[in-house]
Amino acid sequence: MPTPGKPTPAPTPASPAGPLPPNPWNALCWVVGSPDVGPGCWVGAFTMLDGSGGLRIGAGCEVSSGAQILTHSSMRRTVTARAWPHVDRAPTELGDHCFVGTNATILMGTRIGHHSVIAAGAVVKEFSDFPPYSLIAGVPATRRGHVDIEALQARGPVATPAWYAPAEAPSKPEQAGGAVGQREGR
Repeated sequence: MPTPGKPTPAPTPASPAGPLPPNPWNALCWVVGSPDVGPGCWVGAFTMLDGSGGLRIGAGCEVSSGAQILTHSSMRRTVTARAWPHVDRAPTELGDHCFVGTNATILMGTRIGHHSVIAAGAVVKEFSDFPPYSLIAGVPATRRGHVDIEALQARGPVATPAWYAPAEAPSKPEQAGGAVGQREGR
C-alpha cells in the first residue's frame, strides 16, 4: 500500500523466460538431471523428463506431448512445513518400446515393463510396478489389459473414418444455405 506523501516505486518488470536448456530429444522438452534415454526414442513437445532421482527410458520408446515422467516429489517437505527437509527421490524406469500417451504422468519409483502402453491422461502412482506388455490407463492408473503385438500388426493401417472426410464445398455462394447466422425454416 502506498505511503501518503511518498512516491510509489515503479513495478519491477518480470524477467522474460529464457529458452529451455538444450537437450538431444526436443527443444520444447524440460529435462532435469541426467536421464538415461535409450537409442531410437522420440520425445514430444511440452514434456518433462526428470532425471534427478534416476530415470531410465529404454530403447525405441515414444513419449507424447505433455507427458511428465518424474523421479522426485516435494510433497512431504511441503505439507510438513519443511519439518521433513528433503525432496524425496526414487528411480523410475520404462522398459524398451513403451508408448507414453499425451499428458500422461508417471510418478517417482515406477517400473513399467517393456512393450507397454500408458494411455493418454493416465496418472501412474508412485512405486507402481507393471509387467511387460501392459495396457495402463486411468486415474489412478491400473493395468487394463495386455498389449497383443500380433493383433496390432494384423490390424493393418488405421483407416480414416467416413465421417471425418471433409464435405465438398458448394461451388456458388447461393448454394451455401443462405446468409451467415440464418437458420433453416426461418
